[in-house]
Amino acid sequence: MTVTEDRTPEREVAPIRELTPRELLRWGWRQLTSMRTALILLLLLALAAVPGSLIPQENLDSVKTSNWQAAHTTLAPIYRKLGLFDVYGTPWFAAVYILLMISLIGCIVPRLGVYWRGLRSQPPAAPRNLLRLPEATSYTTSASVEEVSARARAVLRRKRYRLRRASTSTLEGAGEVSAERGYLREAGNLVFHIAVIVVLVGFAVGSLFGYKGGVIVLQGDQYGFSNELTQYDDFDPGSLFRPSMLNWFNLHIHDFHVDWIDSGPRQGMARGFRSDLRYQTSPNGPTKSYDLEVNHPLDIGGTEVFLIGHGYAPEITVRDGQGNIVSSGPAVFLPEDQSFLSFGVVKPPSGQISLEGLFYPSEVTLPNGQPVNVTGDIGDGSDAVLSLQVWKGDNGLANGPQSIYSLDTSKMTQVTAPGGKAFNLRKGQTVTLPDGLGSVTFDGITRWNKLQISQTPFKHVALGGVVLALLGLLGSLFIRSRRVWVRARETTEGTLVEVAVLDRSGGDEMAAVVAGLVAALQGRPEEEPE
Repeated sequence: MTVTEDRTPEREVAPIRELTPRELLRWGWRQLTSMRTALILLLLLALAAVPGSLIPQENLDSVKTSNWQAAHTTLAPIYRKLGLFDVYGTPWFAAVYILLMISLIGCIVPRLGVYWRGLRSQPPAAPRNLLRLPEATSYTTSASVEEVSARARAVLRRKRYRLRRASTSTLEGAGEVSAERGYLREAGNLVFHIAVIVVLVGFAVGSLFGYKGGVIVLQGDQYGFSNELTQYDDFDPGSLFRPSMLNWFNLHIHDFHVDWIDSGPRQGMARGFRSDLRYQTSPNGPTKSYDLEVNHPLDIGGTEVFLIGHGYAPEITVRDGQGNIVSSGPAVFLPEDQSFLSFGVVKPPSGQISLEGLFYPSEVTLPNGQPVNVTGDIGDGSDAVLSLQVWKGDNGLANGPQSIYSLDTSKMTQVTAPGGKAFNLRKGQTVTLPDGLGSVTFDGITRWNKLQISQTPFKHVALGGVVLALLGLLGSLFIRSRRVWVRARETTEGTLVEVAVLDRSGGDEMAAVVAGLVAALQGRPEEEPE
């Protein structure tokens, strides 16, 4: 046995080379502008917005954010480094936002060209073997080829199909009709994606040029608010916002009404809130009235004023050891929970006395003897209790501005009532502090409202984009894209008619469509289902 050597030449393998910078950019662009990438970026954007809903945001409520950070000392530094207290202003959120817009634009522009060419082209000619299509049938009739073709054209026009201009088949002695409908299905897809871009642009412009601020306004004609930066408690401007964009107006809360539930298991809860607002839109303009309610904002030249909260401000007068008033007026106390148990601080600008404590709106006893804390209308406030802790020493105001809702007691000494307790006052009562430090008087109670004032340019564009997206989505879901072919040719037994339907949108009722079309061609009353 002779063994021969295999001398078949080996196939040469082309060496793998590195991509040039141009090829690498082209590959990256194709990956970025694919629909898969757009969907992934859209999912990432939705996931990135989740922390903004779960974690307090500094631009929405700085006080709540500060309280959260104080209660979560371990997580707060980590969240701050990640930007989770200002999610929508972080670079990583902006990066996902911009990449999503670029990806959608890169997906849509080529599809627009393809769709435009499809609109200008004719329906395709009939395949050579119609009966091989999944939904096809045939029948024989005594009508001529011309009569069948004319009737097919009339039926398809009535059913809003677009017909192919050529009517003569390549098969000798045959006539055929090609038709198509459902062109708006792809238009619906394109409209939906364009609308997503419109929504993104609307939100982006609103975020760049708009602003959102919060302010607590005391009830009463002697108090008020002017739309100036210095008047806001917290203010979050867009990156391109300028102070000159603020509309001029001032307002005050003439009265505040709450509809309380006074019986049943929901006793003490509110049915609704209404602020009797008075405002001016020009320095010498007339004073206008508006009933400000939750979810019914006041619109002043594109600036919206929302009612988002309310509470109580005990009126407290602090005197020093010589009887001189060092602080007087309402002090805003912030609610701790739904019972409106509120915490507040009083820091006189001069003197060595500072206060912090709790405000109890009302204490009553039900007929069965059970004490409850009522969160409803406190009436004349005679049941309200102000429990204060008094501190002496440097309150830090001389070192610069600080929050009016917190007190740094690290350099202060607590002054207690006899027995080491806090000082408890009811409306109209005065307590004298030990060691000649002065006195504290609980004069009365003033209500306050928390207002959110915002301006969002292009918000109507964003809303229009949402509506447009819904219309496009409905069109892409309910418009069916179909192609229909009817071919007629003479045979020894008469005219053979072949009918075929191709559904390009994945429908499952094509057998009924074919049967309805055949019935219409034969003059029977059955109609094609829409």
